[in-house]
Amino acid sequence: MNILVLGNSFDAHALHMRDALTKAGTAVNYLDTRLFPTQVQISWQPDIQAGCLVLPGGHQLNLQDIKSVFWRNFSAPYIPNLPEGQQTIAFSDAMSVLRTLLQAKPVRWVNSWQAYQFHKEKPLQLSQVKLLGVEIPATLISNNPQQVIEFCKIQPKTIFKPVYGGTHTQFVSDFHLEPHRLNLVLRLSPVTFQEYIPGTNIRSYVIGKDIYTAEIRSNSLDFREDEKAQLIPVELPDLVQQQCLAISKALMLEWTAIDWRLKPTGEYVFLEANPSPMFLHFEQQTKFPITQSLVNLLLVN
Repeated sequence: MNILVLGNSFDAHALHMRDALTKAGTAVNYLDTRLFPTQVQISWQPDIQAGCLVLPGGHQLNLQDIKSVFWRNFSAPYIPNLPEGQQTIAFSDAMSVLRTLLQAKPVRWVNSWQAYQFHKEKPLQLSQVKLLGVEIPATLISNNPQQVIEFCKIQPKTIFKPVYGGTHTQFVSDFHLEPHRLNLVLRLSPVTFQEYIPGTNIRSYVIGKDIYTAEIRSNSLDFREDEKAQLIPVELPDLVQQQCLAISKALMLEWTAIDWRLKPTGEYVFLEANPSPMFLHFEQQTKFPITQSLVNLLLVN
């Protein structure tokens, strides 16, 4: 039985999972997709549904021998400098083979290619969660300046962030809504605008059926900016635990970190579900057995 870890040489979480799985007594292989096709070889035979990886150093791994895959990060293949047309063809060919690898074999992916693709469509993710009956913030994703101004007028406070991610959340101010600036920004990209939810940050890690939750005490609007944020273990109400499992299933996530905002009135508001969250600091501070739950999930029959 082999477990494949999809990561790179400087990702502490991927290396941690490799070491934890090795300690659990299973064979672990490490795939850095940046090394394909220069240092990694991939073969696939669709007619017999068989293939193999040859990893740096020459170790060959048959795809049918892989039991499960832990996906920490996926990097585009590295293609050496070629003339423009050849570069495009070589890159597209390499990506096609990698995408085939990520979808062809029916092994347990934690998480799958489909789940990662769904995560890229964050407006659709929010819509799907809302259909489950879970509360989400009033939200507008738009590049229409007039609709943005009208939306912000009816909210006591409004925040904004990129649609896909990549930077931290900020409050909307009069400066951001200045017509010339707003028009200029929205001609370049749509933006996500949301009502600001007063209350407490809550993060729930969902690993199979296991749920570990902590309150995140921070004075920052976006707690990811606060290195001194406190993590306080809490127990979710039964209804919210059921919502965690329903969200994970609807978004095709074997494991995830769900961010909530807990209102002073006691209502939980869904913010986001991450398909590859960092967890080492959270585990260290809370003592929740996240690593062991991930190992169990990857080893389960």
